[in-house]
Amino acid sequence: MKHVLAYITTKDKEEAEKIAELLLNNNLVACVNIGGQVQSLFNWKGKLERASEVWLLAKSEKSKEAAILDCVAKNHSYECPCVIFLPIHGGHSGYLNWISTTLNSLRS
Repeated sequence: MKHVLAYITTKDKEEAEKIAELLLNNNLVACVNIGGQVQSLFNWKGKLERASEVWLLAKSEKSKEAAILDCVAKNHSYECPCVIFLPIHGGHSGYLNWISTTLNSLRS
C-alpha cells in the first residue's frame, strides 16, 4: 500500500500541535487531524498507568514512515511514544491523489 495513516499519541494539545507542525514543515505528511483528549490505560514497567492524552492522525505515504518515526522520537516527551502506521486500503481517489501530489510538490 502506498498511503498510510500514522496514529500518534501525545501528552497534551500543545505537544500534539508541535509535532503536527514539525511533520508538516518537514514534508513528512500531507495533513494531520488532532483529536480530543482521551483517557489511556496501559501497563508500563510492571504497573497499570492512566494518562490523559491527545491523539493525532497523519496522512502520508509508506516511504515516509522511517522519517516520521525519527521526527516524532526526537521531539516527543515520552520515553516510548506511540507511533503506529495503518495502511490505507482504499478511499476517495481524489483525496489519495491529493496526499501524493502535496508530498511530491513540496519535495526539493
